Amino acid sequence: MSTENQNRNNQNRRDFLKTSAAVVAAGTVPFWFATGSNRASAFASPNERPVLGCIGTGDRWRGDGPAAMHFSDCVAVCDVDTEHSGQALDVVKKHQGKKGKDRKVDVYGDYRKVLDRKDIDVVTIVTPDHWHSKIAIEAMQAGKDIYCEKPLTLTIDEGKQIIKVLDETKRVFQVGTQQRSEMHLNFLKAVAMVRDGRIGKLKRAVCDIGGAPTSGLLKKVDVPSTLNWDMWLGQAPRVDYIKNVRSKGQVESRCHYEFRWWYEYSGGKLTDWGAHHVDIAQWAITGDEMAHSGPSKIEPVHVVHPVPFKNGYPTIDNQYNTVTAFTVRCTFPNGVEISIQDSSPDGNGILFEGTEGKFHVGRGRESLYGKPVDDLKTNPLPVGLITELYKGKKPGDHMRNFFECVKTREQPISDVYSHHRAITTCHLANIAMRLGRAITWDPQAQQIVGDKEAQKWQSREQRKGYEINV
Repeated sequence: MSTENQNRNNQNRRDFLKTSAAVVAAGTVPFWFATGSNRASAFASPNERPVLGCIGTGDRWRGDGPAAMHFSDCVAVCDVDTEHSGQALDVVKKHQGKKGKDRKVDVYGDYRKVLDRKDIDVVTIVTPDHWHSKIAIEAMQAGKDIYCEKPLTLTIDEGKQIIKVLDETKRVFQVGTQQRSEMHLNFLKAVAMVRDGRIGKLKRAVCDIGGAPTSGLLKKVDVPSTLNWDMWLGQAPRVDYIKNVRSKGQVESRCHYEFRWWYEYSGGKLTDWGAHHVDIAQWAITGDEMAHSGPSKIEPVHVVHPVPFKNGYPTIDNQYNTVTAFTVRCTFPNGVEISIQDSSPDGNGILFEGTEGKFHVGRGRESLYGKPVDDLKTNPLPVGLITELYKGKKPGDHMRNFFECVKTREQPISDVYSHHRAITTCHLANIAMRLGRAITWDPQAQQIVGDKEAQKWQSREQRKGYEINV
C-alpha cells in the first residue's frame, strides 16, 4: 500500500472515530457490536478498525493479542525478550493472514518505539506487573487507548497516578479482569443476585484464591542472550538473574511467568487471583452508594511466608517470597466483610453469605450454585438488571467491550476507577501480612491511618532512569 493511500485510510479511520464520539455526545449510542457468532462484524471495514501495537508478548499475550486482532490490525509487537517478540510476530502473521499482507508488522525491544508511532491508536500491555503503571501512563500521555492486564498496579499510589492521567487525557482504558464479562456470565449473575437481594442483606464474601508455590534456592546463571535483563527489571532493584530447572522441566526463576512469586515485581496470589475475585466481591458488596469506597480495617488472621521476614522485607533473596498460605479479613464501613483465603471448603471462587441465604460462584459452567441460584428457575432476575450492571452493553466478550468503547468513547466494564479500589484492597492485605499487623484505612482519603511505617508501603522506590513522571 502506498504511503499516500495509507495516510488517507488513517485519516478516514480517525474521522470515523471522531464522528462516533460526536454521536455519543449527542445522546444517541449506535448498536456497534455484532450479535451471533461473528463477534467482530462491526469492525470488518479497514477504515473502522483501530491500529494496534502490542507491548509485552509472553504467555498471557497469546490470549489477549489474538483476541484484540479480531477488532484491530496489529502493526507492532514489542518485548524485552526477542524470543517472545519473534514468536509473537509469527502469531500476528498467522492470525492476520492475507488480509494483513499489505500491513508491515514491526518488532521492537523498547515500548517507547510503539508509543512514538502516530498511526497506532490502541495498545495492549501484557508485561510483568511491575511495568504496567509506567507504560500505561506514558501510553495515555501519547494518546493511546489501552487494554492492560491485571493487576494494573504494584502499589496504591500508582493507581492514583493512573487515575490522574486518565482524567487529564480522557483515554479509553480496559483492565483485563475478564470475570466481569465472561466465564458463562457466572460472576455478573452473582453480582446481580446480591444487588437484587436474593440472599437478604449481605454479611460476608469469602474469596478463595488458592495458595502460592515455594521454590528451592535459586542459583545465579548467565542472562539469556535473547533477554534485556536491565529493561525487564525496570523500576525494580538491579539484581542477579537466577534460575533453576527442576524435574519434569519445572522452571523456577525471577523472570517471565515466575515473576508472580516475588514481591519486587508482583503481589503474589493476592494480586494474581485476588485481582479477579476481590474485584467481583467488592463490586457486589459496595453498591452504588459505596462505589468509590473500600475497607476500613484489614486484619491478617493467618499468614505463612516461604522465607523469613524482617520489617516487611524477605531476609533471603534467592527464593520465592510472596505469601503461600493466608487468611485476611477486610471489614468495610457498612459492616460487610471480605475474607481473602488460600483455601476454603467450596474451593476456588467466591461464597456470598447474607441474612437469608448463601451461594457460591466460580469459573466453571456448574460453579454457580446454592438455593438462591435454584430459585432463579421460578423467580428470574428482573429484566434488564444484567444489562444495567454491564453499563448498558451486551456482556459476554471482554475484548469486544473494550473496542466498542474505543468507538463510543465510554469507559469499559472493567474501568480503572473500580479496579483501583479493588486492587487497593489486595495491596492493603499484602502490606498487613508483610508487617504482621492490622491496618486501618481511610477509604475516602485513600490513606493508611495511624501507622507511619505502613504508610510508606503505599509507594515504592523507583530505580533511576525508570521513574514514573506524572
